[in-house]
Formats: sequence, structure tokens, C-alpha cells
Amino acid sequence: MDKTYRHLEKRLTPQDAHYFFGYFDKYPWNAAGDHPVHRVSFAGKHPRFGDKAQIGVIRGGKFEKTAETFAWCWQQGSMLEFFDEERLIWNDIEDDHFVARLSGGTVFPRAVYTLSADRKHALSLNFSRLDVERPGYGYPGGADPSSSCAFPDDDGIFLMDLSSGTCRLVVSLRQLVDDFYAPGADSNVNWVNHLTISPNGKRMAFLHRFRCFGPWGRGVKSYVTRMFTADIDGKNLWKLPIDFHASHYTWKNNEELIVYSRLPAGGDQYRIYKVGDGSPRIFARDRLPANGHCSFSPDGKLLLTDSYTEPDGCRELVVYDEAKDARYSLGRYHSPDILQCTRCDLHPRWSRDGKRISFDSFHEKYRGTYCIDLPEEILC
Repeated sequence: MDKTYRHLEKRLTPQDAHYFFGYFDKYPWNAAGDHPVHRVSFAGKHPRFGDKAQIGVIRGGKFEKTAETFAWCWQQGSMLEFFDEERLIWNDIEDDHFVARLSGGTVFPRAVYTLSADRKHALSLNFSRLDVERPGYGYPGGADPSSSCAFPDDDGIFLMDLSSGTCRLVVSLRQLVDDFYAPGADSNVNWVNHLTISPNGKRMAFLHRFRCFGPWGRGVKSYVTRMFTADIDGKNLWKLPIDFHASHYTWKNNEELIVYSRLPAGGDQYRIYKVGDGSPRIFARDRLPANGHCSFSPDGKLLLTDSYTEPDGCRELVVYDEAKDARYSLGRYHSPDILQCTRCDLHPRWSRDGKRISFDSFHEKYRGTYCIDLPEEILC
């Protein structure tokens, strides 16, 4: 079954500036219906150190400012989200190091990449290293003591206790290179990205990337990807069976992930991986846009994803019901050429009740955040 909808979207943000939320792996709304956003004065260029974004929420159709930040990027913003029903959390910079701030004045000693659902832990990485190796995902302006080392033993993934603020390195870049050999990893720059925590807070997943030449690379800008899961404290590392390419992914439940990945047999596909199982299964073959920002509804029934810019200049928004093999196209949104260097991905995300979604878009000639109330026939 295939069905196409058009013009379901409602604009959440005003037209007086550029607004966006950020990434696709967070529930944006609180129970009162407030939606966090960043407010910025420009588009079409990467933020430089000193470019600020205002932090706040959309409440009753208006933007209410909470704070400002100098640590943000177009892809993931400042990792802004509700910490609880009242307080926001976001990243910022103090002197030359990145921190996370909580409404009310609490400051955590490292910038947050992702939070556990129970808000007991956060994972962090080196946002300065990420800014150099993957522009558009890290933050400019921070010091990077490990910048001269290709795979340092004091850099990688950090676990932060959100009650005490204590941090410790739980997976190092050197460990990934030394314990999981791959040709070229030990002679090129390494980094980690896209950290997530399982719904029960017991495991993490992440991408490990390194620059490459040799059989995979095409020059200094090329890189390859490996993917791992581990216990939240870094123990029991497991490398997923992929062929040096993985991109967007999300946890389906506490033991399974959906990953857009590459294997010699089957090529690039969405696949379901079970932790510790080397035999993934293909998900929705030929039914979804390639390599979209995918996430499951809170009840696990529906997959929400999007496309990159297609030949007509538009990005498609899709919901898929595997049990019914039903594909619902929720809309197509034009992404203009001015954004080639900064991209405005739709990055669709769910409400906590699974009945509506929000996404960022530039189809009205400025960055805005939009929502769609899902039709009842999709939800039933």
C-alpha cells in the first residue's frame, strides 16, 4: 500500500528570523506543547566562532528566549532539548572549552552529545576534533589538546554522571584502533560521531571513522566508517558487521538497531542488527528513501524517515508501517541552492505520544520548524 499526502504541515516558528531545532533522535515537545528551537540571523554559511544562536521555545506561536549559545552547528544545533518538563539543556563554550548548560544555572563540565532517557547519564566527545574532521557537526572555537595525534589514548567517548557532573573516558580512539584492526586506521586521523544510548540506558552505539587513502579512499577528504555498541561504561565492545560504511541509525528497542549500512551481499540497505548477532536482516527493501534520518515511533510500529535532495530539488518525508507494508509520503519540500554548503535536512522527529512529528525546512525561503499531525489511518 502506498499513499501520498500534501500540505499537511503547519509552521511552528515566526517569519522574523531563521529557526531550527536540530537533529532527529530527540523528542522535542514537552507535555505542555512547548517546542525548543534555535533562532539565528543568517543562513547559507557555516557558523564561525562568535556567531551566536538564541535558545528558547515556541509557546503559543511565539518565540520565548531562554539564553544564547556560541556552540552550535546547522546539523545538530547545540544539542538543545528538554531535560525535564520545565528545564532545557544545551551546549555552550566557556573560555576555550565546551560545556552543557541547564536552565536555572547548572553547568556541566563537558558538552553533551546525547542523554539517557532517565537523565542519569550523558555521552560526550571532542567537538573540536569533530568540527575539523566533519564540518557542520562540531563546534568552532574550542581547544583540542589531542589535535596532533591521530588516535590518542585520552580522547574518544566520555561518560558523564549528571547528578555529580563527574566524567570519565570509557572508550578511547587508541582502543578502537589497537583492539579492532582495520587497514589504514593506524596511519590516519580517527574520530567518533553519532553517539546514542539504548532506551533502558544500559548500552551505547556509535560510529568510528578514520581518514583513508588506499583501497577505500579517494583523497584526503575521504573517510570510512565502522560501527560499535558497548555497555554504557565502555565494556563489552561489539563491532557490527558492515563493510566500512554506515550512516544514520536508531535503536529499535534495547537489543536491536536499524542502520543504513553496506555489506558485500546486498549493498547499501536499511538493516536490523541485534546486538551480538552477525546476521542482520534487510528492512523494507526498495520502500524507503536512501540513507534517511530514521527513527521509530514510541510504540515501535512506524518508521519515520526523510530523503536527501532529489533531482527535483525536494526532500521527501516518509512514514512506513512494516506490518502492513504501507508507505505514506507526507510531503516534498524544496531545498534551495543557497544551502548547498550548510544543508537544511528535514531531520524529522516524533512527539512522545507518537501522534505528530516536527521537522526543519527551507522551502519557504528561510529556515523554519514545522509540525504534522499524522492522519488517523496511519496511526490505526
